Amino acid sequence: MIHKSYSPSLVYLSDVFGVALTWWAAYLVRFNFAIPPEFLPGLQLGLVVVVLLQGILLRVFGLYRSIWVFASLPDLVCIARTVAVATLLTPLVIVVAVRYAPEVPRLVFLIQPVLLALYMGGSRALYRIWKESRLYGGLRALGQPVIVLGAGDAAVGLVRELSRSAEWRVVGLLDDSPGRQGREVYGCKVLGRIADLERVAEDLKVGHAIIAMPNERHEVRRKVAGVCVRAGVKALIVPAIEDVMTGRVSVSEVRRVDVEDLLGRDPVRIHTAEVREYLRGKSVMVTGAGGSIGSELCRQIARFEPSVLVCFDISEFALYRLSEEFATHFPTVQLLALAGDVKDAVRVDEVITRYHPHAIFHAAAYKHVPLMEDENAWQAVRNNVLGTWQVARSAVACGVSRFVLVSTDKAVNPTNVMGATKRLAEQVCQALSSEGRTQFEIVRFGNVLGSAGSVIPKFQEQIASGGPVTVTHPDITRYFMSIPEAAQLVLQAGSMGQGGEIFVLDMGDPVKIADLARDMIRLSGHTEEQIRVVFTGLRPGEKLFEEVLADAEETRATHHPKLRIARAQSVEEGRLVELLNWLRQRRAVGGAEVRRELRRWVPEYAPAAPRPPLQVLSPAGQRAS
Repeated sequence: MIHKSYSPSLVYLSDVFGVALTWWAAYLVRFNFAIPPEFLPGLQLGLVVVVLLQGILLRVFGLYRSIWVFASLPDLVCIARTVAVATLLTPLVIVVAVRYAPEVPRLVFLIQPVLLALYMGGSRALYRIWKESRLYGGLRALGQPVIVLGAGDAAVGLVRELSRSAEWRVVGLLDDSPGRQGREVYGCKVLGRIADLERVAEDLKVGHAIIAMPNERHEVRRKVAGVCVRAGVKALIVPAIEDVMTGRVSVSEVRRVDVEDLLGRDPVRIHTAEVREYLRGKSVMVTGAGGSIGSELCRQIARFEPSVLVCFDISEFALYRLSEEFATHFPTVQLLALAGDVKDAVRVDEVITRYHPHAIFHAAAYKHVPLMEDENAWQAVRNNVLGTWQVARSAVACGVSRFVLVSTDKAVNPTNVMGATKRLAEQVCQALSSEGRTQFEIVRFGNVLGSAGSVIPKFQEQIASGGPVTVTHPDITRYFMSIPEAAQLVLQAGSMGQGGEIFVLDMGDPVKIADLARDMIRLSGHTEEQIRVVFTGLRPGEKLFEEVLADAEETRATHHPKLRIARAQSVEEGRLVELLNWLRQRRAVGGAEVRRELRRWVPEYAPAAPRPPLQVLSPAGQRAS
C-alpha cells in the first residue's frame, strides 16, 4: 500500500522543477523581488544551464533509489552532497564554459543551492508527514495507552514504530537523565523519572509500560522491572540489543517481562579460546543429556564443533527431543543419542570404550530434595553416588582426559539426602583424581531458572490455575542463575582445573522466595487479593538458607571473575573401597537407615529436624481460618 503511489520519475521531475523554481527565486531574493531588466538574459541562460547540469547531478548521485515515505537522515545527507557539488560546478559552467555569458550576480550562486536543499528536503518531509497521516493517523487513537521507560536510542526507535501501530499509543516517557526531562520524542513528552511511574500511571490511567533499555546492564533493567511490579503496571520489554542490531527482530516486537528479567544477570563472558582448545574436534560425552542442565551443556558444546557428541540418558523421550532439536539447529554436529543407566556398569563401559570421549560431563542425578528424602532415599544414593562411581571408574580405565561432575550447593553442609549423596559423589571424584590420567573437576552451583523441578515453573502453573501460590516458609531464600549461564561456567571450569578442584560459581545475591512469588503474581497482572500466597512449612530435608561453601572450606580466585576454587577437605585413603562395598548392596534400604549411614560417610550431614507445618497465612499476614 505504501509503494503504489511512489514513482521515481515523478520525484525526479519534481526536483527538476525545484531547480528551475529556486534559480528564479534566488534572483527574486537577490533583487528584493524586483529584477532589473538587464539581468533577465542572465536569468534565462542560467535557467537552461542549471536545469541541464543539476538535473544530471541529481541522477548521478542516486537520489531516487529510496522511497519518499521512508525519507530520513541518509536521504538528507545525499541531498546535501548533491547540492554541494552543484554549488561548485554551476558557476564554473556558466561563467567559464559559456562564452559571452550575461552577468549573473554572485549571490545568486549561493542563494540557489540553499533554496534547492530546502525545497528537496522539505518536499520529502511534507510527503512523509502526509503519507503517514493517511496510513497511520487513524490508528494512533485506537491503541492502548502505554508509557515508555527510557528515552535513549531504543526508546526513540520504539516511539517512532509504535506511532504506526494500532495496538499501542505512547502517552509519555520516563527517564532518569536530568538532561531529558521535559523534552519530547516524536511529540511524546518525557514526563519525569522512572521512580514516578506509579504516580504517572495513575494520573494518565495507564496500565502498561514498555522498558526500552536493551543496552543497559541487567541490574538496571531488573530494577526498572521491579518498579513496574510495585506500581502494579503490566511490564513489557524490548528485545535484546543484539537481536535488534542483527535484524532478527524489530524494536517494536515487545514481549512480556518474565521472571528471568527479575532474577537474571548480565551475560556471562567465557574465555572461548580455552574452552575451544579442549572441545574442538574431540569426542565429548554428556550424561543426563536430556535434562535441563545436560541438554544446555550439549547446546553449548555444539558451538565448539566437537567431532562427536555422545548424549547418554535413561529417558528415551528426552533423547528423542534432543535429537530432533539438533537435527534442526545443529545439523553439522554428529550427535549420538544413547539410552542407558549410569548405574549399569556394562552399558557405561561399552559406551566409553567404544567412543573414547576426551571429556565427560556428568550431569545425571536425582535432584528433587523432598522426593528423594524418604521412600526414594536408597535410589538417590545408588544413582547419585554409585552412578557417579561407575562413570568415573570407566573414565579412568579408558584414559578419558577430563571428567567434570555437575554438583550442587546443597552438597555444602547438607541437611537432606540429595545433598549428602552429591557430597559423596564429589568425594568419589576427589578420591579418583590421583589415579590414572583422568583430570577430575567438580562444579557447584545453586538453582537454575526454569530447570526441571524448579520452583518457578511450579509458581507459573499455580498462577495460571488461579492460585494459591504455595511457599514453604516466609524467610526461605535461594540462589538463582540461568541455565545457559550455569552451562557456560561448567565448560569454563572444565578448561581451568588441574585435577580434584571444586569450582564454586558466583551465584550473586540470594532471592527471598516469598518476594519472588509476589512479584510473579503482579507480573501476571493479578493482585495478592486475587491470588494468595500461602505458607505450607519446610519440606523434609529443606534448608531455609542455601550455602555455597562448607564451613571448613576456603576459596581462592581464578582468572575468571565468576569462578572460585574451594579448598575442600581431603578424602581418606581406603574410604572409597569401604563406601563401594556399602553401595553395591542389592537389598532395598529404608530412608531412616540411609540417613543414618549417610551421617557416617558425610560427617557434616545434619538431617533437618521435622518442623510443624505453618498455618496458611493470608496476604495481610493474618491466619486464615
